[in-house]
Amino acid sequence: MNTIELIAPCHFGLESVLKREIQDLGYEIIQVEDGRITFRGDELAIARANVFIRTAERILVKAGSFPAKTFDQLFEETKALPWQEYIPKDGKFWVSKASTKNSTLFSGSDIQSIVKKAIVEKLKTIYHVNWFEETGAEYPIRVFINKDMVSIGIDASGVSLHKRGYRQLVGKAPISETLASALILLTPWNKDRILVDPFCGSGTFPIEAAMIGARIAPGMNRSFTAQKWTNLVSGQHWLEGVEEAEDRILRDIKMSIQGYDIDNSIVKCAMENARAAGVEQHIHFQQRSVAELSHPKKYGFIITNPPYGERLEEKEELPDLYRMIAKSFDRLDTWSKYIITSYEEAEKYLGKKADKNRKIYNGMIKAYYYQYMGPRPPKQPRNSEG
Repeated sequence: MNTIELIAPCHFGLESVLKREIQDLGYEIIQVEDGRITFRGDELAIARANVFIRTAERILVKAGSFPAKTFDQLFEETKALPWQEYIPKDGKFWVSKASTKNSTLFSGSDIQSIVKKAIVEKLKTIYHVNWFEETGAEYPIRVFINKDMVSIGIDASGVSLHKRGYRQLVGKAPISETLASALILLTPWNKDRILVDPFCGSGTFPIEAAMIGARIAPGMNRSFTAQKWTNLVSGQHWLEGVEEAEDRILRDIKMSIQGYDIDNSIVKCAMENARAAGVEQHIHFQQRSVAELSHPKKYGFIITNPPYGERLEEKEELPDLYRMIAKSFDRLDTWSKYIITSYEEAEKYLGKKADKNRKIYNGMIKAYYYQYMGPRPPKQPRNSEG
């Protein structure tokens, strides 16, 4: 199989989690940048990365990279890339996004049009045509420029990877599936430990945790743009990826995962989403206020995304809400608690400095992941007869 380079964008601040996922799939990391990892694989890696990776926003086939400080440079270097190796004569291609950071070239729309023009000019000379019908498979192109270094990739995912296919109903201010997975994977939680989300909303944290615990691949029940790239990756590769995903599922496990919300209609929505994800048997959802948060077990995990006040009147209620959260957390003083919020005074009203605090960008919103570590539970004595 041919060796290719793939680019996986992710949330800023969560590169370490994505790096571990890629390495666990057996692929070589080439470069780690802010919000993006480049790795090496083969044609099968296009399928496996899309099916298995939980924390990337999408998977791109890297067409090339080069320095460029002028639009002329951008045009000529883009044109020099071997586009005929990626885009067939009838391929439909466009530059779907261009982003720049700390670079001389900063106009996204100009970058998009110049890159598109350069690709057209290159393929005209290869296919000896002046007009492309673009009736075949789609090849969306993305351009990243950081410190005048250009990277160009062809989007193999299409719809963002956070669209697992199970979340038909969403609550207010939902957290994305990719971000929820990454935040869970940042903790020591595993399928044998209790997990509670007291602000579960549409159920993303509990559902993603159940999928992680049961080893259900996030992309095994959805489609991808690259499935129509028969010139780059065969249908057999996609079948192999899904078959591997089926083989990995742990079907006879028991997990203790709970999701609570004060809004009963949102709880019903979470139940429907869990059913669509195939994990409803692993999660107990219930209408319950955070003020009523309690658990009979001594050790467990709370991973949650409490309200952070989108509107002014909601912001005024936040101090009382976070004081209430603090009181409930105090009742579970041997538990580990993980909270993501953009509310900058959260720590103040929670009444305790976090053991760790990681800054994460949720889109354009700066958020904080406060981590309060509980004591490790004592090791269970081994059965002497075993």
